[in-house]
This record gives sequence, C-alpha cells and structure tokens, in this order.
Amino acid sequence: MADRPKLTTTAGAPWPNNQDSISAGERGPLLMQDYQLIEKLAHQNRERIPERTVHAKGWGAHGVLKITGDISKYTKAKCLQPGAETPMLARFSTVAGELGAADHERDVRGFALKFYTEDGNWDLVGNNTPVFFVRDPIKFPDFIHTQKRHPRTHMRSPTAMWDFWSLSPESLHQVTILMSDRGLPISPMHMNGYGSHTYSFWNDAGERYWIKFHFKTQQGHKHYTNAEAEEIVGKTREGYQEALYNTIEGGDFPRWTMQVQIMPEADAEKTEYNPFDLTKVWPHADYPPIEVGYFELNKNPENYFAEIENAAFSPSNVVPGISWSPDKMLQARIFSYADAHRHRLGTHYESIPVNRPKCPVHHYHRDGEMNVYGGIISGNENAYYEPNSFSGAAEDRSAQEPPLRISGDATRYNHRTYDDYKQVRELFVNVLEDDEKVRLYGNIAGTWGDVPEVICERQLAEFKKVHPDYEAGVRAAWEKIKAEGGYKPNAAPVTDATPQITRGDAADGRPVTEAAE
Repeated sequence: MADRPKLTTTAGAPWPNNQDSISAGERGPLLMQDYQLIEKLAHQNRERIPERTVHAKGWGAHGVLKITGDISKYTKAKCLQPGAETPMLARFSTVAGELGAADHERDVRGFALKFYTEDGNWDLVGNNTPVFFVRDPIKFPDFIHTQKRHPRTHMRSPTAMWDFWSLSPESLHQVTILMSDRGLPISPMHMNGYGSHTYSFWNDAGERYWIKFHFKTQQGHKHYTNAEAEEIVGKTREGYQEALYNTIEGGDFPRWTMQVQIMPEADAEKTEYNPFDLTKVWPHADYPPIEVGYFELNKNPENYFAEIENAAFSPSNVVPGISWSPDKMLQARIFSYADAHRHRLGTHYESIPVNRPKCPVHHYHRDGEMNVYGGIISGNENAYYEPNSFSGAAEDRSAQEPPLRISGDATRYNHRTYDDYKQVRELFVNVLEDDEKVRLYGNIAGTWGDVPEVICERQLAEFKKVHPDYEAGVRAAWEKIKAEGGYKPNAAPVTDATPQITRGDAADGRPVTEAAE
C-alpha cells in the first residue's frame, strides 16, 4: 500500500475516506458539506459530451507516416518529402450508428487521419469508399436525416433511405459500393481508405496540381456477408474495437500504402467528367496512382475518451504545399467539421492534447471554452491584437498558396446535368464478379422488407439505367423475398408517387422538371 498514490480531490487535497458519505448519524440525512460526494455525483452527470452527429461510433490508434517515394516536384509539404516521418492518429468509424451501435453493420466507414507535422496539423478526413452519396452539400443534412431515426417511430427507416436514393441518381455509385461486398469489412485493418474529395498540391514554383489520396490496406480486403455479420453482432457489438486493439497490442502493426493520383491544373477543364464531383472517380488509366509511402498504426491510446473521443478532424487543417479544390462538398466540410468540434468540444478544441499541434502555435484567439493554453500564445503578453508594436506573431507570406484559376458566374447550378450512370456501369460490368453481383442483388433486396412498392420500382428503374442485368438481378432477389413472405410494405402512404425532380436546364436557362421515372 505504501507505493500507491494518495487519493485527492480534483483540487489536489488528500481525501481520507472514499467509501462512506458524511451523515447526521447512522440513520440520519446526508450533509451538504460532503464536498467529495457532491463532486463525484456532479462530475458523473457531466462525464458524457455530445456524440458526433455523424461517425459517432469509432475506433482509433496512433502511428507514423513514412515517405518512401518522391513527389517533391508536385508539393512543398515537408511531411511528404522523401524520407520524412510524421507522427499521426487514425480514427475509423461508421456513419449512421450512434455511439452504442454494433460495429459490424453494413455502412460506409469513416477513415480520418491526423498528421502532426512540423508546420502544423494536417487532417485528411475521408471514407473507405472513393465516392459519396451526394455531390452538393445542400443535400447532405437531408441525406443524414435518412440515416438516422424516424422522428415518430424512433427507428431506422429503410423507406427514408431508398426514397432519398431513388430520387437522387447521383447516389447510385456509392449505393452500389455500399451494397457490394466492400460494404461490410471484417475489421478496420481490412479496408482501404480514400481522401474521397479532390485536394490540391502546390510547389515552390507556384504550380498547382489536383490530387486524389488513396490508402491501400496491406492486410488484404476481407469482408463478411450479412449473415456472418449478424452472427458476430449476436456475440459482440465491439468487434472492430476488439480487432484493432488486440492486433496492435499483440505487436502486429497494420499498414496502409499511401498513393496519390495527380492531375495537372489545366486538365480539370478537359475531362468529360467533373473532377471535383464527389460522386465520381478518376480513371486509373488516365491518372495512374503513384506510390508515396505508407502509414503504420503501432500504439493504442492510453485513454480512449481523451485520445479518440476527443479527437477532432477537419478538412480545414492543411499545411503549406497541400490545399483544397472547388469540390463543393469539400468546401462545405471546411466549415462544418470545425464548427461541429466547436459545438461538441468547445471553442478552443484544438488545445485539447490529442488535437494540439506538436509544433509552436501562435495566434490571437482569446477566452472562451477550453482556453487552457497556459502561456502567451501571441508571443508577447502585450500583443493580444494584430497588428501590434510589441513583437507579436506576424504573418508568414511564404505560406501563401497560388490562386485558384477556376472561375464562373455565381448561381445555383443544376448538379443533375451530369451523367450519373456511366461510372456505375463500368463498376458493375468491369469490376464486380458474378458471385459479387449475386450478393449485391440480395443485399439490396434484403433491405426492402417494408419499403413501399412505388419507391422500390423507382429505384429499380434507376438500376436499369445502369444496366438491364442490374435491375433484373435485384428484381429477382426481391421477388424471391416476396414469395417467401418477407415483404410487408410500410403502411405509411406515399403521398406523391411521381415527385418532381430537376433533370436539366432549358435553352433559356430555366430549370426543367419532370416526373421521376
């Protein structure tokens, strides 16, 4: 006992008895002066912070990024120069599930990386898929509503999901990937990661290149079927956490190969697809992936809450040599992610140790929640504003990136003028094997147990535009479920069976709407 640390109050005073409350006699009431009792109860009421609205359930670890290739002619980022090694944190997550959801659910997985570089933190916040369900951020809150609980039933609603997807053709690419084998990785170590968005590199010469980031698992792709995942969930809801933690704790450190696709700035005006469209990929034949290095996860957090739950990743965090693009979804996330952290963790969320840069930090932000700097952040106690005459932190013009050379008239562009079927067709025809297609059909139809028939038919019409076999396969799987009595449509009435959706623009610039097929 002599070697054990002494229990104290949060203010550091020794505490003599942590077993018994202070009361007025053995059978009398408690006393208000029992500060430690009140402190423990009050603290317990405040031990939870708001969970993330999206990506609430997650698993993470520390590691290192090692650069083995040479892309120095494209970027001045110090952390991407040959031989560079950068400490990092990774967090994987599901999208829809709450904090207590089961790990092994069919869902997109978040793939968030924080690199603690000598020029500040660089956050790359992507998914395990190279595309997403929507391309315009004004639709993102609506999409997330379909993934969360129905306001009346407080249950997940397949009807809401398929209603939204069937009215949003741009979702076909992501839906197909989600419902394929890759929608259920067996663990975080057995899936790829992607920056998903288009980012940019810039070099000392002021040249800009458009970039796609890829992180290819060195453990190999492994996936569960729905039936296999259901069996696992019946035994544990923490399968991903167990796999990641135990793998690293056992010294078997997982790795991912880092690759980039690089597009010259001027090429963005030449491609038949919009290279800034989050629902599209860049064909590898046109822009071959270049190997940059790898990252390894080699240390579990000492305290999950402090290091993973408090971790805040945001696309707003870039460093000189790495920047953004006109990708509309990325532009919105630059604001929304940092704002989510300010709400969830406090105004100065980046002063929390796991988010704190490992390089010197100087700025003029003051006061507010989580202001725990404990030092002179501006460089001088008299310099609490800028500009100033007291040698406070000054701007660094060498970090100024080159201007974006893309411009256009400011208006609400109709994003549904794009071809939302070609790349999905290429995935369906050229990538998916026959047995994968069979599982794809069954995975889709299996979610239609109570979805109104008009919505299912609308979605089938969208599959047919991709390829007749896609529609036929899903329809056959659906008919089989019907024959077995597994289809009982939702009683909720569909009040508008042919909702109007924008398909294109008339010659005079007016939107043209037509009934959704």
